[in-house]
Amino acid sequence: MRPVRDSLLLLSRSHTVKRLITTLPVSAAVVRSYVPGERAEDAVAASAQLAGEGINITLDYLGEDTTDVEQAEATVAAYLELLKQLAAKGLARRAEVSVKLTAIGLALDDDVAPGGGRKIALENARAICRAARNAGTTVTLDMEDHTTTDRTLDILRELRKDFPETGAVLQAYLHRTESDCRALAYAGSRVRLCKGAYDEPSEVAFTDPGEVDKAYVRCLKILLGHAGSEGDCYPMIATHDPRLIEIASSLASRYGRAQGTYEYQMLYGIRPNEQRRLASAGETVRVYVPYGTEWYGYLMRRLAERPQNLSFFLTSLIKKS
Repeated sequence: MRPVRDSLLLLSRSHTVKRLITTLPVSAAVVRSYVPGERAEDAVAASAQLAGEGINITLDYLGEDTTDVEQAEATVAAYLELLKQLAAKGLARRAEVSVKLTAIGLALDDDVAPGGGRKIALENARAICRAARNAGTTVTLDMEDHTTTDRTLDILRELRKDFPETGAVLQAYLHRTESDCRALAYAGSRVRLCKGAYDEPSEVAFTDPGEVDKAYVRCLKILLGHAGSEGDCYPMIATHDPRLIEIASSLASRYGRAQGTYEYQMLYGIRPNEQRRLASAGETVRVYVPYGTEWYGYLMRRLAERPQNLSFFLTSLIKKS
């Protein structure tokens, strides 16, 4: 699968392939199955439909690695507008937002922004967290490639001083993640555990799929097994893998976890029947809904993260054609 993954990551930077997918009516229709649109209204409409099925939502305004102050400010404005619309539609109870710190300034240099990227990203993240709280919902900080992990966790600690409800994301394939799980497994801490979507070197990450799965289970045990005197952390189990879902369910039972003290998370358009099955069984399910003009790189990275998803995409193309 490694050659497939590498090829998909290469295609994620191809403007020619993006144009092809965008302009062909068949593929454009399929893309909308995975990314509901480019506007906040599109994301809110998709959220309303999911909420009607008893499924929660986390919304991501796509974009990262911003090197322009104005673009970072525009991203913040997009989140504020989204939160305003969620509140107006009565969806804030079910829908939160996910934010990449490089999209709101973390990658800015000192000569571009006074105080540098950390200061700008922290101020912008605070603005989004404040708007989310006022709307009646929460924020989760997305995790990016390993070079940003320490800075992301540093800003998370700062945000949690005023907004303790802010969620974290950890990537199981990084060698460091078991330690990070232990550090974040405390009462009230919301932690999304995913496998990891970036092309990381073997020096910092497991590259064998079997080893990644084993690391994921070890991390699950830490998060689900935490039972401190002040209460449990709240694991957000982000996977489409049937075997890992079964293992997570078994571990939740072993550790005496009641439904509602953890949740399952999946991507918009991936295994929707499984999302509904889990929700019907009483599990809390949250779907990650991306939107915005930067959808192409997101889609290709998701296919690269789990190349089996490519078969879903190609099968959809065949059925639509």
